[in-house]
Amino acid sequence: MAGHSTPHFQNDAGHAAIDIGVREFMCVGANPPLDHPHVYIDMGDDDQKVCPYCSTLYRYDPALKAGETRPAGCIYIDKAA
Repeated sequence: MAGHSTPHFQNDAGHAAIDIGVREFMCVGANPPLDHPHVYIDMGDDDQKVCPYCSTLYRYDPALKAGETRPAGCIYIDKAA
């Protein structure tokens, strides 16, 4: 996961919802320099959670791996790492 132990997700395309395969993750908003503070989100026992900064709805899908998203391409890759 590009040097991250916790998956990081981004939403450059402005999707209303992103399906992910983990319940604990970081949301960065859009890619830098348009990102917001990188916020840790823990869904707990819930299957969805909204980012308090960008309002992206993240939905847990156990069929997805930690580095997969639906729609595709929402995993954040830190190019500086």
